[in-house]
Amino acid sequence: MGHLFQTFHPHMTGCKCDDAPPLPCTDAPSTDWMPYDNRVKFETTEFLFTCNQMSAKQIDTLLNLWAATLIKHNNAPPFANHKDMYATIDAIPLGDVPWKMFSMYPPQIVCDMLANPAFDRGIEYSPYCDYTSDWAWNQDLIAKSQETYGLTFVPLIIGSDKTVVSVATGQTEYHPLYLSIGNIHNSIVLIGFLAIPKCRYPHLLFWSLAKIFKSVKPFMETPNITCFPDGHFQRTIYGLGPYIADYPEQVLLSGVVQNWCLWCLANSKDLDGGQPCLHRRKVYTELLIKQLTYKQVWQEDGIIGDLPFTNYYAQADIHKLLSPDLLHQIIKGTFKDYLVDWVENYLNITHGACRAAEIMDDIDRRIAAVAPFTGLQCFPDGHGFQQWTGDDSKALMKVYLAAIECHVPQYMVCTFGAFLDFCYLVWREALTETDLVQIQDALDRFHKYWEIFKTTGTVTTFSLPHQHSLHHYILLIRLFGAPNGLCSSITESKHIKDMKEPWHHSSRFKVIGQILLTNQHLDKIAAAHADFEACGMLHGSCLSEAFKSDDDVDMALECLPWHLQFHEPQNQYIEIDTGDILDGPAVIESHVKLAVTPHELSQLFLGKLTIFNSAAALFYAPSDLSGTGGMRWEHIQATPSWHGGPRRNDCIFINMGANLDSPMGGLTVAWVLCFFSFSNRTSHYPCAVVHWYSHVLKGHDPDTGMYIVTPTTNNDVTPDVSIIHVDCIFHATHLIPVYGPDFIPIISLHDSYDMFNSYYVNKYLDHHSFEIA
Repeated sequence: MGHLFQTFHPHMTGCKCDDAPPLPCTDAPSTDWMPYDNRVKFETTEFLFTCNQMSAKQIDTLLNLWAATLIKHNNAPPFANHKDMYATIDAIPLGDVPWKMFSMYPPQIVCDMLANPAFDRGIEYSPYCDYTSDWAWNQDLIAKSQETYGLTFVPLIIGSDKTVVSVATGQTEYHPLYLSIGNIHNSIVLIGFLAIPKCRYPHLLFWSLAKIFKSVKPFMETPNITCFPDGHFQRTIYGLGPYIADYPEQVLLSGVVQNWCLWCLANSKDLDGGQPCLHRRKVYTELLIKQLTYKQVWQEDGIIGDLPFTNYYAQADIHKLLSPDLLHQIIKGTFKDYLVDWVENYLNITHGACRAAEIMDDIDRRIAAVAPFTGLQCFPDGHGFQQWTGDDSKALMKVYLAAIECHVPQYMVCTFGAFLDFCYLVWREALTETDLVQIQDALDRFHKYWEIFKTTGTVTTFSLPHQHSLHHYILLIRLFGAPNGLCSSITESKHIKDMKEPWHHSSRFKVIGQILLTNQHLDKIAAAHADFEACGMLHGSCLSEAFKSDDDVDMALECLPWHLQFHEPQNQYIEIDTGDILDGPAVIESHVKLAVTPHELSQLFLGKLTIFNSAAALFYAPSDLSGTGGMRWEHIQATPSWHGGPRRNDCIFINMGANLDSPMGGLTVAWVLCFFSFSNRTSHYPCAVVHWYSHVLKGHDPDTGMYIVTPTTNNDVTPDVSIIHVDCIFHATHLIPVYGPDFIPIISLHDSYDMFNSYYVNKYLDHHSFEIA
């Protein structure tokens, strides 16, 4: 990935402004559950309200059933009813930032974030210029003032995402507004609602944002004394940072006309012209609005004639703050809405409707025949369904390339390959100068090959905002770093938790008020949880806490008539197997161990052979869904019945050492047939039975960019099978058949590895596979 380095800012150094020892996280003793009487009451509240978001009626039903079991013991459940539980939540003294006119007070939200002890080891005190990002570094007006030397710069990351919940009438609709700060990771809160008129003039949007962030403006010029997670106080100064939104909202925010570029002055009718254009700047926009008429700036420069809300802040320029949007610009936009649709259009133009439908059916059969894998969505009916989500598009990207090969021209396949390379490069958790060179190369190849869609008459122009935005990714990466952390998928997932779920559990009467109250309660519970955890009051479970005074907790638990027994699920039917994230320190080397529970026992000679259905690989994968240290568990299956259905046997990478002449640098591919272990004297041997695969080509396939492997056989044409130690396993991999030019019959995904002669090593399975293959 290139050399990684960080150069910290010489002036905004994040120095403490107090010499005293840090303040305690809370004044309460470690046994004070105020306002709760005990831990059971708090965890009951957290389980019912936060984890399940149970309705008031269901809470009352559960408490009544609970009370019925306790009457004979002259006891009562933690709460009398839902009103009792809600009143206790209201009494929590923490996280109490009131809502006022559909918004909260941003400075108080930021102070609560910075003081949260949960972020003690994950906060950045000083801006740094690393291998890419340098926006926070270049806050000139702040850094050049001697009064700000030694302070902590706090960039406000803002995001908004239109809600589908109808909570307004007339010509307005509400959009939830979210806030995070650049000093910490994975913390975003709902702070307000934006009223946006259903018209092309966003005056009300600008006014709403200016009103909400008016309270922040004084702290952009004068430092504020703020308590940090370590208990010390520091001088902080705020600045408007990246804004996360999809293209329609970015258009409204920037005051740019629809179908024009948000970052440069390229004409909307010639976005694919290829000529360099001047970048949009607020000074230039202000000058045009003053000198020209509304009609002129609209038609010639794509400006609606109103100044964005950021123009009222000295350091803020909306055209420099709009972040790249991987979800809508790349996944849903360029891939699903354009490239996939263009393939279908090409087939209709070239072959006619009847033949095109037959080819599309075969493409769907190919997609449906892809073998299952951890975290990979299955498409039993292909990709022809109506309601597409971002997750559907992501899943299709992983398997689509191999499905269309031989049905479309070579350059179309190369177009998809170059585009997918671009996607997986910009999705990396960290990007270096070497990565930026590779991104530019992938983008150049994409623009070279996509001309095939014009020459075949599929499209007449590439003047499309989503695809044009790819030109600006390198510049935006240099400003903000890897765009993986500034994607609208973050606000969409938050929207589900903070908007959709509270709405579905509401009474539908004055819904917006109920949503605000629910979010306020959720904030209070989260703040209480952080406080109790900082005091060491949440170690173990409620049950272990109840038995902590006993000499032998395990014995006490065993005596209970309802003592829990843990077993592997036998008949649960789940099509998608998901990996696990693991919180903890990063470990670069991969590690594999067999499942805890053996499947069966059998006698082998004088010893016992234990057969396992799966093994778990632990490896470092920070660009994928992983824990705080970038670590991830992935389960490798070798089971005769997957959740009561057909068998499932995954493929793996095996580390054969650097001396192996392999295109993948010492790694080779094999198909796991069985996991087992045995003991010989004092040694224990966890093993796997594998069927070896060999490379067809010495490098990547020139069209798809993936390695091709084939199952190997012995001289007598029997499968080449061996027994290996599990320590040789790097982690799981995924293979997609090389389908060839012929149509395929309907094939079960569980039979995929038995039906074809050669396979692609799917490097688009996830980001870790992309790094390896």
